Amino acid sequence: MDALIVSNVVLWVLVIGLSLAVFALTRQIGVLHERVAPAGALTLSGGVKAGETPPKLSLTTLDGQTLALDAYAANGRGVLLFFLSPTCPLCRALLPVVTRIAKEERKWLDLVFASDGGTRDEHAAYVVEKQLQAFPYVISQELGVAFRVGKLPYAALLDEKGALVAKGLVNTREHIESLFEAKRLGVSSVNEYMSAKARDEEVNA
Repeated sequence: MDALIVSNVVLWVLVIGLSLAVFALTRQIGVLHERVAPAGALTLSGGVKAGETPPKLSLTTLDGQTLALDAYAANGRGVLLFFLSPTCPLCRALLPVVTRIAKEERKWLDLVFASDGGTRDEHAAYVVEKQLQAFPYVISQELGVAFRVGKLPYAALLDEKGALVAKGLVNTREHIESLFEAKRLGVSSVNEYMSAKARDEEVNA
């Protein structure tokens, strides 16, 4: 009987100790979460800069329609340009993310898919495969050069006035969302904002 009581006491001590350890770890995770800066899109140098409007280009969609980026601004609409390739696995993985964002932000935003290489037939088949018919899709090397697209997937967000908000290499959902966070914060990139904030904190420390 005494051995049973002792074993129960030891068991309860272990349970309480484990609970305290879990609680401590939970608090620590919360602290780390607050300290870790959000991951922003990797901005590459060159091309259209934040605050600038892209050059006027003669663009034609896969279905033969003329597309002008400044026409969106004329209607008070923003644009999310998503540069992709049918052979890019990450592009495929992010398609549900960008189409979902386009639906969520449809009150002010339009989504345009773009590529700077590949054949028309290849892209047309890709559009059908991924059911992207509801969105404009253009193939333009000039557009890729204007935004200095070096790697894929790549995205650029234009505001309702046609000016570039932010751009960069987007490998994750967080990278894409950081473009919209940059718009909310009024900065050219979340990474730049966090770096400036860290410098200010060091100066004031």
